[in-house]
Amino acid sequence: MNPAELKKTMSAGLLSFPITDFDAAGDFCAATYVKRLEWLMPYGATVLFAAGGTGEFFSLTAQDYSAVIRTAVTTCRDGVPIIAGAGGPTRQAIAFAQEAERLGAQGILLLPHYLTEAGQEGLAAHVEAVCRSVKLGVIIYNRGACRLQADTLVKLAERCPNLIGFKDGIGEIELMVTIRRKLGDRFAYLGGLPTAEVYAAAYRALGVPVYSSAVFNFIPKTAMEFYHAVATDDHATMGRLLDTFFLPYLEIRNRKPGYAVSIIKAGARIVGRDAGPVRPPLVDLSAEESARLAALINVLGPQ
Repeated sequence: MNPAELKKTMSAGLLSFPITDFDAAGDFCAATYVKRLEWLMPYGATVLFAAGGTGEFFSLTAQDYSAVIRTAVTTCRDGVPIIAGAGGPTRQAIAFAQEAERLGAQGILLLPHYLTEAGQEGLAAHVEAVCRSVKLGVIIYNRGACRLQADTLVKLAERCPNLIGFKDGIGEIELMVTIRRKLGDRFAYLGGLPTAEVYAAAYRALGVPVYSSAVFNFIPKTAMEFYHAVATDDHATMGRLLDTFFLPYLEIRNRKPGYAVSIIKAGARIVGRDAGPVRPPLVDLSAEESARLAALINVLGPQ
C-alpha cells in the first residue's frame, strides 16, 4: 500500500489500537495477541495500529517491538492494514520505522518524542528525518511534547510527500480548525483524544470524521455502533451510549493518570479476552474499579 492508498483508506471508517498481550511475567505473548487480532478483524475496523499508545509502545523493548509488528503483519496480512507506532528520540524513531517497514507494515504512526521540550524548527526536523527514512506513509500524532503548529505542518507537507496523516491528541479547537483550513485535503485527519467517542461528533463538525477507538478492544460491536451513529447523525443512539456507557466509563478512567490504557486491558479481561497486566509505570485497575466497569459492559449486552 503506497502512501496515497493509505491516505485514502484512513479517510473513512473506524480505526483502532489493539492492546499488546503480556503474560503473567510481563513478557509479550504472541499466541494470545494473534487470537485477539483474529477476533477483532471481522468487526470492520479500517486500520489497526500495532504498538501504538494503547498498545503500550512506550514500554516495549526493541525486541518486543519487532515481535509485535511481525505478529500483527503476519496475522492481518489478508484482513486489515497494519500501521506501526514509532517514536522516541529521532534516531530511535527512525530505527523503529525502518524495522516496521522491513516487517511489512503499511504505514507509520509517529508518536511524540520523549521528555525534552522542543521548538517548531526542531520538531519539524524530527518529523522530516523520520519521513525521509522510509517509503511508507507517515501519520503525525500531535500530542504531549509534539505540538506542531499549522505553518510548520504546511512546510512539512511540502518537504515530505509521504507525510499523509494528522492525528490530533491535544483537543484545542482553534489549533485544529487552523490546521484543517490551511492544509485542506493534503492530510487524512483523525481524532486521537483518549476515549475519542466523547469528542467524535464535535470533531466531525470540524471536518475530522475519522477517529481511533480504544474501547473497540473489548466492546467492538458497540464501538462500531457508535461510529455509525456519528457518521449518520444518529443523535439518539449517540446520546444513549454516552449516557449509559461512555460518561460513567470516564469517571473510572479519570481516577488515575495512565488509566486510559489500564481500563482497556481491564475491559478485555472482563469480556474473556485477557491481555495480561500493564507494564510499569502504569498500574492496573483495582478490583472495585473493575467491578464497576463490568457492570457498565453488562448493560451493553453481548459483543
